[in-house]
Amino acid sequence: MPLSAINPSQYDTLLDEKVQRVSALLGPYSPPQPDIFPSGKNAYRMRAEFRVWHEADNLDYVMFRPDDRKTPVPITQFPIASQAIQDLMPKLMAKLKTNSTLRQRLFQVEFLSTLSGEMLVTLVYHRKLDEQWTAEAQTLAQNFSIGVIGRSRKQKVVIANSYVTEVLGIFDVQFSFRQYEQAFTQPNANVNIKMIEWACNCADDLKGDLLELYCGNGNFTLPLAGRFTQIIATELSKTSIRAARENLETNGIENVEMIRLSAEEVTEAMAGKREFRRLASLPKPLAEYNLNTVFVDPPRAGLDEHTEKMVTRFDSIIYISCNPESLAENLKTIHKTHTIEKFALFDQFPYTHHMECGVFLQRRK
Repeated sequence: MPLSAINPSQYDTLLDEKVQRVSALLGPYSPPQPDIFPSGKNAYRMRAEFRVWHEADNLDYVMFRPDDRKTPVPITQFPIASQAIQDLMPKLMAKLKTNSTLRQRLFQVEFLSTLSGEMLVTLVYHRKLDEQWTAEAQTLAQNFSIGVIGRSRKQKVVIANSYVTEVLGIFDVQFSFRQYEQAFTQPNANVNIKMIEWACNCADDLKGDLLELYCGNGNFTLPLAGRFTQIIATELSKTSIRAARENLETNGIENVEMIRLSAEEVTEAMAGKREFRRLASLPKPLAEYNLNTVFVDPPRAGLDEHTEKMVTRFDSIIYISCNPESLAENLKTIHKTHTIEKFALFDQFPYTHHMECGVFLQRRK
């Protein structure tokens, strides 16, 4: 997204255009009027990354336009980043410019911030990191009260922790989430809270057990746990499943089983086509769970053909989508057996064409 697109005075108009576009796209599936959850107009993005451009003694954060990947655009202000990132950016750059060890062959800087006040900065290099770099990075971390990670080819140096701890207030409950460096997290924390609360409202009157696919670090899993008897949550990423298990323990949640399986593998297990050793850790066989509801938050490609058919076996489906086009494709199949009872639009990415969607579907009677 070019910085020229960031125009708070046009935010409401741009949001309305996206609402109209996505509503028309999903119109053939007869959704109700959407609940619309806008974003803050500035300081909403909890992550940011920039290339670092060296020019003689100068050093700049830079980005590149989609149509020109060779000409760097210096970034002196980044108003969509969280206020903590905005405040740190010039101070960090001033330190990097005057420190020959930290600036030497520095290629990229990545920021990960939280509503809870923690910050992690990753410095990516085109050189091997040595003891001198580690000493200077430790001083940098102490001076700014941040975590620092250094990366280069086949090398990762962690100063303190490789994660931050986010705290999200969901209705009247505080949930703590460990977020690892370079692992997926929702970029717009305040809109994420609205997404979680909407999903919880969808689940309020449901009974039985829940199957969750693509659970990530437990972003939705933890708040949903109080609304189901048992949850079987699946995720393929090792880092995410590790974080999810740690988050369950930290929050004292005991009715969730985390299983490292892909959506395709879950589909095969549900159909009885394959047996997986990883399912042996469940307290009882998969077939004995009362799985009436499925929750999915797939990547941009949406559900594959087999998973798409598998979810239609459930009475209730809660589907969070980061791509309305792939959601519309999946609904061609799902809408044959289910109706959309609730529809929501979450503006995770202001000033872009992207729109996060939520649909709650129930089996036709």
